[in-house]
Amino acid sequence: MGARAVIDQLHTPANADDREVLLRLIEIGFLPGETVRVVAKARTGREPVAVRLGGQSTFALREREAALVRVRPVATEGAA
Repeated sequence: MGARAVIDQLHTPANADDREVLLRLIEIGFLPGETVRVVAKARTGREPVAVRLGGQSTFALREREAALVRVRPVATEGAA
């Protein structure tokens, strides 16, 4: 929660419905190299999760949608 990450890659699903979801994510800016940050979560075991994309736009993602986006953490300033 609150930690920054960079989109590393997008998972290519075999399911046609999930491919449509992936295309929508790409259209709104979920692309490799973009920074993301989780800004809010629903209660444990519930959806969605609120993600800030590029420091400007916030999107609510369901687990199914978030599973298509692979991220890597960004080292925070002052970390060794």
